[in-house]
Amino acid sequence: MAGVVGNVLEWYDFSIYGYFAPMIGHHFFPAKSSTTSLIAAFAVFSAGFITRPLGALVFGYIGDRFSRERALTLSILAMAIPTCTTGFMPTYQSIGFVASIILVTLRLVQGLSAGGEYTTSIVFLIERSSQGRRGLIGSFGLFGSIAGGMIGSATGATLTYLMPREQIMEWGWRIPFILGIAPAFFGIMIRRELRHATVSPPHSHDRLAHLLMTQWRSLVQVFGFELLEAVGFYMTFIYLSTYLTRVVQVPEHQALAVNTLCMAFVLMVIPLSGTLSDRIGRKPMLLAAAICAVLFAWPLFRILQHPGFGSILAGELGLATIIGTYEGAAPAAAAEGFPMAVRATGVAVAFNLCMTLFGGTTPMVATFLIAITNSTMAPPIYLATAAAISGLVVLGLRETAKDPLAP
Repeated sequence: MAGVVGNVLEWYDFSIYGYFAPMIGHHFFPAKSSTTSLIAAFAVFSAGFITRPLGALVFGYIGDRFSRERALTLSILAMAIPTCTTGFMPTYQSIGFVASIILVTLRLVQGLSAGGEYTTSIVFLIERSSQGRRGLIGSFGLFGSIAGGMIGSATGATLTYLMPREQIMEWGWRIPFILGIAPAFFGIMIRRELRHATVSPPHSHDRLAHLLMTQWRSLVQVFGFELLEAVGFYMTFIYLSTYLTRVVQVPEHQALAVNTLCMAFVLMVIPLSGTLSDRIGRKPMLLAAAICAVLFAWPLFRILQHPGFGSILAGELGLATIIGTYEGAAPAAAAEGFPMAVRATGVAVAFNLCMTLFGGTTPMVATFLIAITNSTMAPPIYLATAAAISGLVVLGLRETAKDPLAP
């Protein structure tokens, strides 16, 4: 619970921002074109990733220098306060461009937290698991992320079903952000009770310099194979609900209901994939999922363009299966690539640089690509390209599933 709960809050917040981006764009970035407002809202979503590398350094240092537990406790505070504050913010119509600046500032603070939360929790979990269960236990960090996104999606689906769109647009979008205080309070209470690890990471006077000098190959490899996870996760579970409502013309509550069901499904796929990666290896799982993404991204998006509930459910389930399989094996593969002294920093830097450049920008890039190409099939091409690059990187990885963690 200590390792997972912060990820629930983190991705709950990131998901509800993505789901309610049209409302946020309307209130904080008004423009003559709704597409322009939406792109601006997704740009601010991406801004939350600008500070993730800095958060990776800060919380990675705390995790390596002091303890994984201290980093986890501080990171959840940095996520909880901006989440709740967003729900009470005045809009552009009330205080002008100051509202836009405040919103951007809150996203930047959340980016700091996100930069340390997920990767530190992965290291925390994997270092406390037995050798033959690292894939399974490490996958629960991601399990928490998906669970948070699912809760956010379910909240959005419930609100859009129960409330008229006019009320959602006017003030209903605030409710999910205010509700975010509940998991935050729960997480803070749990993490305050954590005991420090009995074995502290070895001390290094300059971890970043040591990391860059000795572990640059691992940094490049983790960055490369995380590319598919970055683009795939945000394409499937954040952007797709907007794609379905704006491109396929599916009702919002139906799009979010499908998204919620797919997230519930992927909660089963991720630990299964983690378990299989313990038995047959990280590389086979990662490579199989990457190949499937290259081959099936286009046809699955074609299925999504049929507006029936069964069609969009089948299309998104296909994408969720591929991305969930990849994500189940990725956490352990990332953590196993670094020695203990720089593990928290190494995983955080590589993962968050990738998420900053390619993950958080995916909704904005997908919207932009459709606008400039006038093709609704631009997003699957982007996804397949990311999968091809990650697949090539995976081919060069050393299999680590059966090896002990590097001291």
